Amino acid sequence: MALGNLTDAFTSLLFGKVETTRLPVRTSTGQAQAVYLPTAAPGLGDSGVIIGREVYSGKGYVYDPFQLYGQQLPAPHWLVLGESGNGKSALEKTYVLRQLRFRDRQVVVLDAQGEDGVGEWNLIADALGIKPIRLDPMAARDGGVKLNPLDPAITQTGQLSLLRTIIEVAMGRGLEERAGFALKAAHAHVVASVKDRQPVLDDIIDTLRNPELSSVESLGVAVDEVQSWGLDVALVLDRLVDGDLRGMFDGPTTDGIDLDAPLIVFDLSHIDRNSIAMPILMAIVGVWLEHTWIRPDRKKRIFLVEEAWHIINSPFVAQLFQRLLKFGRRLGLSFVAVVHHLSDVVDGAAAKEASAILKMASTRTIYMQKAEEARATGRVLGLPRWAVEIIPTLSPGIAVWDVNGNVQVVKHIITDTERPLVYTDRAMTEDAVAERTRAERNLAAEPGV
Repeated sequence: MALGNLTDAFTSLLFGKVETTRLPVRTSTGQAQAVYLPTAAPGLGDSGVIIGREVYSGKGYVYDPFQLYGQQLPAPHWLVLGESGNGKSALEKTYVLRQLRFRDRQVVVLDAQGEDGVGEWNLIADALGIKPIRLDPMAARDGGVKLNPLDPAITQTGQLSLLRTIIEVAMGRGLEERAGFALKAAHAHVVASVKDRQPVLDDIIDTLRNPELSSVESLGVAVDEVQSWGLDVALVLDRLVDGDLRGMFDGPTTDGIDLDAPLIVFDLSHIDRNSIAMPILMAIVGVWLEHTWIRPDRKKRIFLVEEAWHIINSPFVAQLFQRLLKFGRRLGLSFVAVVHHLSDVVDGAAAKEASAILKMASTRTIYMQKAEEARATGRVLGLPRWAVEIIPTLSPGIAVWDVNGNVQVVKHIITDTERPLVYTDRAMTEDAVAERTRAERNLAAEPGV
């Protein structure tokens, strides 16, 4: 080593500093890309629930709107999009199961889909020992579940707002001023006069048909005029009491609905998804929950709505939910809306209201869509071009996640315990039934559930 150092010193003295000269290398960009190590966008931190793996880097992908709210997220609400059969349902269910491991979490699901007479969430509810709240007009007539729009737990302002929404959804147009006054006067009279029980819709209908003089005399109009103003309103409400929608909303709220359970499932699978009943039902459930479920008790709540286009596509229902989202955000509410196509809502009658709700959703998850739909989604949501181009190529279980501008491609991972509970195909073999039973036992035995 000493001889080498001496030789280097002597050579430098004679010839100066000698550096190695390398010949240039000719190559292609395809070959040269190996020189630059792959990089991936930064993750969302390690607090929350694991979703799966980021496809390009292989890193674990962790997401929790409650942890990110106020730092990386301006709002905790979440929009899930994509064609059927690509993993939306499995993502929702595993997300809820994983959130429920935190003891300060509570989830309400509006389950609008189902098979064999039960909703999609029936397996998970059974595994957790929870009985879904099944809203069924036929069962309600024989003592089934009822929700009262005039429940005293709802403020009088909330009751009147809900009554207006029910009528406007059923009529397909806004309520005229005179009809609105007749409704307001009838509601005020019923609230003031019915004291020994819960007021019900029949009381409103009776008062609209036979208005009280005391409620209108200050306006200097005749009682029969007010009666004519409220006739159409009475006919619409009568549909909930004595028509095709009777049984669910025409009596006091059913006792025994446990609003303190970690998971509350409203099974709407017996309601025709294409009927006017669905948006009316969602409006009533939403307002009822706003006044009875959301409380300043430091719990983090998740309100997940399947087939959410019933909400976003109706101007009147969307307005109610806008208020719920703004109010609930201050009390730790994350609203999760699941829809198949964004065009179902942005091109509908409630385009303005839909746009407002979409802006509140700072998290967007997009599963595979056809190229034309992907381009439309990209324009509305402001997705980068590369994300729009890969959406049509996504395999089931892989989605583009946009969390307030942090865009990554994520593969959802489902555990062996979760698998039998999140796939809801009823055509199960005996082996699959046994596997599901084992999964339910494992889930019940795990801590935090």
